[in-house]
Amino acid sequence: METTRTEAIVVRPGGPLSGEVSLSGAKNSVLKLLAAMTLASGTYVLRNVPDIADVEWMGDLLVSMGATARRPSSDVVEVDVPAELFPEAPYELVERMRASIVVLGPLLARFGRARVSLPGGDNFGPRPIDLHLRALEQLGATIGVAHGFVEATAPDGLRGAQIWLDFPSVGATENTMMAAVLARGTTVIHNAAREPEITDLATFLNRMGARVLGAGSSTISVEGVRELQSVEHTLIPDRIEAATFLAALAIAGGEITLQGARSDHMEMLVHKFGQMGMRISPCSEGLWAMAPKRLQSADVATLPYPGLATDYKPMVVAALAVADGVGIVTENVFGANRFRYVDELIRMGADIRTEGHHAVVRGRDRLSGAQVRAHDIRAGAAVVIAGLRADGETVVGDAHHLDRGYDHFVEKLQSLGADVERKG
Repeated sequence: METTRTEAIVVRPGGPLSGEVSLSGAKNSVLKLLAAMTLASGTYVLRNVPDIADVEWMGDLLVSMGATARRPSSDVVEVDVPAELFPEAPYELVERMRASIVVLGPLLARFGRARVSLPGGDNFGPRPIDLHLRALEQLGATIGVAHGFVEATAPDGLRGAQIWLDFPSVGATENTMMAAVLARGTTVIHNAAREPEITDLATFLNRMGARVLGAGSSTISVEGVRELQSVEHTLIPDRIEAATFLAALAIAGGEITLQGARSDHMEMLVHKFGQMGMRISPCSEGLWAMAPKRLQSADVATLPYPGLATDYKPMVVAALAVADGVGIVTENVFGANRFRYVDELIRMGADIRTEGHHAVVRGRDRLSGAQVRAHDIRAGAAVVIAGLRADGETVVGDAHHLDRGYDHFVEKLQSLGADVERKG
């Protein structure tokens, strides 16, 4: 997928949204499943795979280690993993996305060594990987950081342990799970992340022959096995993509159906939008939602799952910017830099004041079109959907960021009646 920094998405205001959108598979799941493939040789098949840059980049990373990756169709990925891989993830690939750090655990478990560049990824401040490294050390790994690389060794293999995570980090939970499946004995991860993507990874690992219990709860038990095998798997739907279209509906009004969406994966968000005046209910196709011309404001706080995901927040803030009343938004997961996109919404006329981990959003009936930037994936989505209720033309620069997380985002918005196009 070729992208350039000259690309832009142009949005003009229109009427209410109407129609159906088919959700793609979860970005935050597929990248970890691709990493898990390094645990065993063979041919893997993934279905419902989003056509996004991050999948291509993770495929490039596997290829750099010696695997072969191909897309027989737009939503299917096949990967051939040989008996021997080169267990190193170089800087030029890892710096593109933070999620690539999760190859550390499976490579270490299978080969007894791994060398992975310190990660890059989204531009909203540091997210230390200390929890990942500490957990792997408790499993018996020796870890050092030098010349921009994490170097981990376990020549005699990993061994099961009681792991207590200081914070329910998704990445640390995933890295620990994948390392533990080939460790000797039983590993118990306490204060584990509970996200649906964790459960999807556990299902994938169990299909490979692992013994993972408790995924989706705060305590995950992994009984190590001697070997695993390649499998086929269908991804869960992307709940953040679903949240984005619900937020677009909250801004523009109308009635939509999200095909494949699962309300049980985003109960807190469904509750919050319901509190604001949106009607949402499960249906045979997925999720049906209807929003009046303008919603009511509400207070929002991000929390680890099952709380409101921090990835939802930029889109929710965009919705609050045109809601009736005042909403207070609190970021409890990442730092204050996660509010960087607010400056772009302010350029569009939004009344938002930030202080530390808090933002006060005073809703306005309409925003005004402006030239803005997509600082990262979700920030980009937020300013695009804000343009649905902004007079004039909103031009979102650096649109390549959205290609990392959204499959045919512009086309899907167009199918709902939005006046949006890609330029450059």
